[in-house]
Amino acid sequence: MNELQPECRDRLYAACARAVTEASPERESLFLARLALLLFEQVGDEDRCRKAIADALQGLPVPSLSAVHTIAPLSTHPEEH
Repeated sequence: MNELQPECRDRLYAACARAVTEASPERESLFLARLALLLFEQVGDEDRCRKAIADALQGLPVPSLSAVHTIAPLSTHPEEH
């Protein structure tokens, strides 16, 4: 398996973080799933991809307060004007 140099990993992480921000909170999950699928195609090995999914989930940190964004719930009763 080819490992990235730390500098390259940092650049890619920053580029991915910028792309997630550009995608917007509403499309963040869709963007990440699409990116993962495209990368799975490049890897071309189901076992390695499944291991990467498990590794990512296992090492998932608790978000910091600055990383948490909230979305106001949608009202089920439209306001009358």
